[in-house]
Amino acid sequence: MEFQGLPEGCIADILSCTTPVDACRLSVVSKLFHSAADSDAVWESFLPTDYHSVVSECSLPSYPSKKALYLALADHPVIVDEGKKSLQLDKKSGKKCYMLAARALSIIWGGTEQYWNWTTDPDSRFPEVAELRNVCWLEIGGVLNTLALSPDTRYAAYFVFKMIDPRGFRNLRVDVSVGFNGDCSTQNVCLDRSSNGRRVAGLQHPSLRSDGWLEIEMGEFFNVGLEDNVHMSVKEVNAGNWKSGLFVEGIEVRPKYEN
Repeated sequence: MEFQGLPEGCIADILSCTTPVDACRLSVVSKLFHSAADSDAVWESFLPTDYHSVVSECSLPSYPSKKALYLALADHPVIVDEGKKSLQLDKKSGKKCYMLAARALSIIWGGTEQYWNWTTDPDSRFPEVAELRNVCWLEIGGVLNTLALSPDTRYAAYFVFKMIDPRGFRNLRVDVSVGFNGDCSTQNVCLDRSSNGRRVAGLQHPSLRSDGWLEIEMGEFFNVGLEDNVHMSVKEVNAGNWKSGLFVEGIEVRPKYEN
């Protein structure tokens, strides 16, 4: 029997086993497919299983359909955990993306005004960002429980920051690491993106995000769905030079796809 002869509910069940991208593509096949692809049954299957608690915690407005709710969560991050994290859905897959705010990170001497300042930034999704005033020992760490993420998913962690009149970062090798207890992979990166700075051969440099911040990949991991803590860090403790002008928004964890 052809698909066109199936009841709309059966088509919706089939579309629920695909992806949001596939559902949108198949919605143009016919009016029947369009109706099924827009149904709450299909889009609820793409939402996280705990989306009810997210809606409740964030006091989200009432949306006319599950598709509208999905698109709202994919297009705009929602602030959770008393402003210390944000949650967003990957638009293509519905997988969870989290950002740990600077306030959720462990920043060495982050509570000492001589070294760090807590301020606001109009581009930030969070109430506060951390401004590096002057340190020679730079160490920032974050921990995220894997149960908060989507299972059976490869993730990458990204350090999200800005540089405003930076000092001490040009051509500086910074260690970034991601992994689980006793199994963290470490690599060297360069946080400097200055146009007149010489790019360090073989090192990753930051890229500009659409929200005005810079980001640099710290590493990746596979979330099998069992409870564990993924540890992420940004560290430079060897050069001995004083550094300033770094503004930290947080560390974002989002699905990573093969190019």
